[in-house]
Amino acid sequence: MTGPALRERLSRPEILVAPGVHDALAAKIAERAGFEAVYFTGAGFSYTHLGTPDLGLVSLSETVWRLAAIAEATRLPVIADGDTGYGNALNIGRTVREFERAGAAAIQIEDQAFPKRCGHLTGKALISAEEMVGKIKAAVDARRTGLLVIGRTDARSVEGFEAALERALSYKEAGADVLFVEAPESRAELERVAGALPPPAMANMVEGGVTPMLSARELEAAGYRLVIFPGAAVRVSAAAMVRLMRVLREQGTTDGLSGEMLSFEELNDLLGLPEFQRREKRYLKDV
Repeated sequence: MTGPALRERLSRPEILVAPGVHDALAAKIAERAGFEAVYFTGAGFSYTHLGTPDLGLVSLSETVWRLAAIAEATRLPVIADGDTGYGNALNIGRTVREFERAGAAAIQIEDQAFPKRCGHLTGKALISAEEMVGKIKAAVDARRTGLLVIGRTDARSVEGFEAALERALSYKEAGADVLFVEAPESRAELERVAGALPPPAMANMVEGGVTPMLSARELEAAGYRLVIFPGAAVRVSAAAMVRLMRVLREQGTTDGLSGEMLSFEELNDLLGLPEFQRREKRYLKDV
C-alpha cells in the first residue's frame, strides 16, 4: 500500500490499527498476523539500535537505514516516525525525500524542540506554532510521491489542552494530511480531540503512559481513523529476553523454554527461507 492507497484507507470510518515495529523481523510478524499497516517507532529503534531511551539521540541517516530495511521486508505501508524532522524547515525537505526513497508511506513530524523526547516523558519543550507551520509546509512542498504528512503536537503537557487543539488545527491549514495530538490525559480529552479535529485523526496508545488505554473499537467510536501501539512489540520482546537470560544464567540450558520459542522451521519460514532456496536452485547451479 502506497501513500495514496493509505490516504484512501484512512478516508473510511473503520479505524486502521498499526502496531509499532522496530525492525524488519517485527514488520514481517505484523504482516503475517494480518495487519494492514505498520508504524516504525523511533522510540523502539532507539531502544534496540543504541540501547538508549527515546531522547532524540538517533540520527537521520540511522533512521533511514532502518526504515529502508523495514519497507523492503514487508508489503504493508510503513508509517514512519520522523521525530522533529531532524532540523528546521530547510532540513525537513531532505528528511522527507530520504523517507520517500526509503519506502515510507507516511512521515510523522512533531513540534518538540530538538533534542526531542518521548511524548510521555516530562520535560518537553516546543518550537513555536509558527515555526511548526513552516515545517509542515516545507514537508508538503518537498514530497515527490503520495507520502502522507502527519502533524503531531506535544503541546498538551506544555501549553495545555486547548492550545494543543489550536496547534493541531493550524497544522491542518498548513497542509498536514493526518493530525495527532500526543498524550491526552483522560478519556474525555481523547474524545474531544477526535471531535474537534477534521479527520483523519490519529491516536497513540502507550501502555503505562499518561493517556488512558482504549481499544481500537472504542477509538473508532470516538471518531479516530488511525491508532498506533508503538511500544508493545519491543516491550514484550524485551520481557521475553529478560526471562530467557535469567533462565539461561540460572539453569545453564534453554530446554525449558522451547515451548516459548518459534521453532527453527517456523522462524525460517517467516523469514522466507523457502523462496531463497528456490532462487538458489534457479540461479546457483552448483548449490
